[in-house]
Amino acid sequence: MKRYIIVAVLVTLIYNFATASDTIPSGFSLPLRWRAGTDITAGWVAGTCAFLRGENPSDARINSTMSVDARVDFSFNTKTYQGILYKGLYQGIGINANTFFHGKTLGTPVSVYVYQGAPFATIGKHLRAGYEWQFGTAIGWKPYTEQYIDNQAPVSTHVTAHMAVSAKIHYDLTERLEISAGVNLKHYSNGNTSWPNRGVNTVGAEIGIAYSLNSKDDVTTPSDVIITDADKGKWMYDILAFGAWRKRTLIVDNTPNILPGKFGVIGMQFSPMRKLNRYVAVGPALDIFWDESADLARNWVEGSYGENILFYRPAFGKQISAGASAHAELTMPIFKINAGLGYDFVKPNGERRFYQSLAIKAFISRHIFLNIGYRLARFQDPQNLMLGIGVRL
Repeated sequence: MKRYIIVAVLVTLIYNFATASDTIPSGFSLPLRWRAGTDITAGWVAGTCAFLRGENPSDARINSTMSVDARVDFSFNTKTYQGILYKGLYQGIGINANTFFHGKTLGTPVSVYVYQGAPFATIGKHLRAGYEWQFGTAIGWKPYTEQYIDNQAPVSTHVTAHMAVSAKIHYDLTERLEISAGVNLKHYSNGNTSWPNRGVNTVGAEIGIAYSLNSKDDVTTPSDVIITDADKGKWMYDILAFGAWRKRTLIVDNTPNILPGKFGVIGMQFSPMRKLNRYVAVGPALDIFWDESADLARNWVEGSYGENILFYRPAFGKQISAGASAHAELTMPIFKINAGLGYDFVKPNGERRFYQSLAIKAFISRHIFLNIGYRLARFQDPQNLMLGIGVRL
């Protein structure tokens, strides 16, 4: 009888442990911990083009910036599955007002962005070191005028993307009040949807203060079974369709031409991703890409230039590229950050074969995600945005 009782107890324990993760509340089933704060950043502007180096209406080097952010974010309750496995993770929405001290020349952009951050080291009870990324839209730039095209003006649109990454230290002054300090890198670009597009890059030092609107939850220590299950390797399969528009600069008859109008791009990607643990996934991808502006040089109408430049329409198949790429992904709740390196084995005449991509996947359900990304060639030649929707199987 004792033997049967022991076997029954063991079976019950194994079952309870195996189903433990099913009994833990999901991230949004318990109250979230909300926080509001502000950051101030002073920074240096990289001289990426002649316009920023002084060849502008002010005849002045644009080399400094200052900004103020207002932010609201939330963390998952520490009794939920996401709160247990991703301690200290936060995500929210921010508004940034930025000055370059040359408003009449460059503008005074205001950004709205989403952000996410997490600690990667905890020092004692109150001190944490971590990272944060931001992605959004900056409005209020002063675009170039025709006389500054040759100076490769940094922006040519009133609206650009706002991208940033920070390394930060957080310190808890009280249970609800914390201060932070760190360094950040910011990049503003229109994703090659207009030209010129040299972009604006800054390096800054930031300080911030934040107040939690509700008190901290008691920390829940995860069982080994939950951690083992969350870190278990498995295959996932992403299917992505994306599109965008782009500008094109083309050398025709040894003369550079900014082509009038904009060109459509469409792409598809199939990517088997191997989950290594709860934080990282890696895998290959097959990329198929159509670019309306590809293979135009060979189809140039001789004698046409500038705004009146003309091309014969290339064959559809001559504008398709196909390649393979390798990807690594930071897999946090809600958002995934994906970086890829690829090589096109099939490529239109004159196009770059070596390409790179960086994308944010925002999961709106367990399997469906929105993709916001950017594709480059040779780490420096802008190609196009990757705006799309995907499914993870």
